[in-house]
Amino acid sequence: MLHLIQAQGGFDYSMIIMIVLMFAIVYFFMIRPQRKRQKEIDNFRKSLTVGSKVVTASGVYGTVKSLNEGEPYLTIEVSKGVNIQIDRNYVYADTSQQVRQ
Repeated sequence: MLHLIQAQGGFDYSMIIMIVLMFAIVYFFMIRPQRKRQKEIDNFRKSLTVGSKVVTASGVYGTVKSLNEGEPYLTIEVSKGVNIQIDRNYVYADTSQQVRQ
């Protein structure tokens, strides 16, 4: 068996190194930044207060009117007197104010 491996050119470590390198590239350029973004979003959702400016996943801008503690949703005012209830997982920080300034 050893004779066959030597006849074929020996065990090629470059393939293992290439696989490890590809995994490292995927981790540092895709997985790690996504985890960081998700952690920031989770921290924002935990720190929500009444009056926070938010945007929903569907693009509706509004202001938090009620957090409904213990419930999976919160109440957002999208216009004077128009309130909607939306799942907390679909609420993001309103960054449009930062862009305009």
